[in-house]
Amino acid sequence: MRIFAKAVVIDEPWLSKILAGEKVWEMRSKRTRYRGAIGLIRKGSGHIVGMARLAECLTALSPLDFARHEAKHRIPPSQQDEALRRRWHFPWVLEEARALPHPVPYSHRSGQMVWVRLDASVDLAIQQTLQITQVRVRSDKGRESPAVREQR
Repeated sequence: MRIFAKAVVIDEPWLSKILAGEKVWEMRSKRTRYRGAIGLIRKGSGHIVGMARLAECLTALSPLDFARHEAKHRIPPSQQDEALRRRWHFPWVLEEARALPHPVPYSHRSGQMVWVRLDASVDLAIQQTLQITQVRVRSDKGRESPAVREQR
């Protein structure tokens, strides 16, 4: 079962703040309808280094709300005007963020700017890194199905 179909590229120092639990809003210039598990890619690394659950996308913040919620997005007052000029005013609410025990390489296709679509093999590598236990599907006779045997 695929869990990680998408990942997002995040620059430092923001990614480290997310993985440390200090930053729970990733500010973006566009809304997203996607909800669920996502990989977190350190910009320029070629690796997925963490994961989180994208729980919500809030409406655009006004300059006043942007300043009020600094504790959630962690953009300091000295950089907030620039963030608003770049239209980073949509909070993507992240939950359960954590670093992967081992970075997972992925292939970044040309044109993927906001979202990176992950291949099934990358999804499986993330799951294995997290040691997610998959429920084994059994056939009528109590044997593993061919699909489950293939995954092992």
